[in-house]
Amino acid sequence: MQTPLELSFTNMERSDAVVQRIETMVDRLEQLYDGITSCHVFVTAPHRHHRKGKHFDIRIEVRVPGTELAVNDEPGNVNAHEDINVAIRDSFRAMERQLKKWKKQAHGRVKTHETAPQGRVAELSIEEGFGQIASTDGRLIYFHRNSVANGGFDNLAEGDTVEFSMHPSEGELGPQASFVRAIGSLKFDPSAS
Repeated sequence: MQTPLELSFTNMERSDAVVQRIETMVDRLEQLYDGITSCHVFVTAPHRHHRKGKHFDIRIEVRVPGTELAVNDEPGNVNAHEDINVAIRDSFRAMERQLKKWKKQAHGRVKTHETAPQGRVAELSIEEGFGQIASTDGRLIYFHRNSVANGGFDNLAEGDTVEFSMHPSEGELGPQASFVRAIGSLKFDPSAS
């Protein structure tokens, strides 16, 4: 964690045994996800004059990139929470479930699909079966008749907008497209800049 564990006790003295138990549980959270930036645990004991039948309240706040996860085990949820160790265990299990769920969602958000590069047909030689694309990044990209989708080479005209995939290596004529497909309108017009 970037910041040390923060512990707060209310209506009770700080206990080494409780602190050690919480530190162990926080270590388990860090094993699930090592990007936790901070963790704050609030331990609230029942008021002294209401010891019988009252439950420990354990609140956990975990900060991860972009959000904060929180578990609040409110008193009265489970009778077993009259025992502080059970209350701590159950609260941290709930946080583990939240952390796993967040991690799964965050992992899904990371996945993005790049759009294919685009350009305009700058030169077209129908007889020789090749052309060049003026890409939106200012490069001239060579393409062959066989790289045009659905045999559409003969339907292309200079100025048509296309999207393309680059061949992994440059050919003798420089960068070349391995796939070309005519599209509607160009999202970025290099001549406008």
